[in-house]
Amino acid sequence: MMVSRFFACAAVVLGLIPGGVTADDRSIIVQSTTSTQNSGLFDHILPDFSDATGILVKVVAVGTGQAIRNSMNGDGDVLLVHARDAEEEFVSGGYGVERFDLMYNDFVIVGPVSDPAGIMGMSDAGGALMHVARNGLAFASRGDDSGTHTKEMALWRDAGFDPTEHSGSWYLETGSGMGATLNVAANVGAYVLTDRATWIAFQNRGDLALLVEGDENLFNQYGVTVVNPERFPHVREEEAHLFVNWLLSPSGQASIASFRIDGRQLFFPNASP
Repeated sequence: MMVSRFFACAAVVLGLIPGGVTADDRSIIVQSTTSTQNSGLFDHILPDFSDATGILVKVVAVGTGQAIRNSMNGDGDVLLVHARDAEEEFVSGGYGVERFDLMYNDFVIVGPVSDPAGIMGMSDAGGALMHVARNGLAFASRGDDSGTHTKEMALWRDAGFDPTEHSGSWYLETGSGMGATLNVAANVGAYVLTDRATWIAFQNRGDLALLVEGDENLFNQYGVTVVNPERFPHVREEEAHLFVNWLLSPSGQASIASFRIDGRQLFFPNASP
């Protein structure tokens, strides 16, 4: 059933949509992360999709945890986030139809150019975080159950340390998106974990510099899922499948790959054929 629907919808994406359809006639809501919005990815790829299909995509950009909760309430047609375990729970709980790998990039640790923790050039992210903790140096955390926050907490957990015990002293929980958290880090000279795409797009760097990268534990996979129309009958099933199928198609993957800032590619498509 799923496979037949995929190919039927893919055929429509490839040019079988009836004439006269406009974005005003058809639209979907995508619950997604702040990184995909703040980096400018959606501004780049959505016109390509709308031109091909006549479907308007409205993006709600919040942390991954909030995006999943919103979708669990039926407040969206498609979920596009970066926390695989939570996404798979979303599907197994009957809230989503099927999850697909879409694209990836990575996380990096940035901090003051002076680097008082001495972590510059390290490839062990957890070890770098422990250098910050042992010296009681300021670290800005999103603290918002986002995909980035989930990754950060996993790194601390693997290092055997709970930074929340120091919340309000050197460990600063912003409860905000990535851009706002980077602003805090820039203002107070704090270390911070960020996705690379937001870092590249971020303009207010101040005295911050990229210090740690390359750890395989910093891999950042994004996935996409259609919200289950059997659970939420108001979901725009056809349009949602069209969008997901386009993202997974050569056209969508090429659109993602072509998004660059200053010549640098921010997201790397890796949908299965």
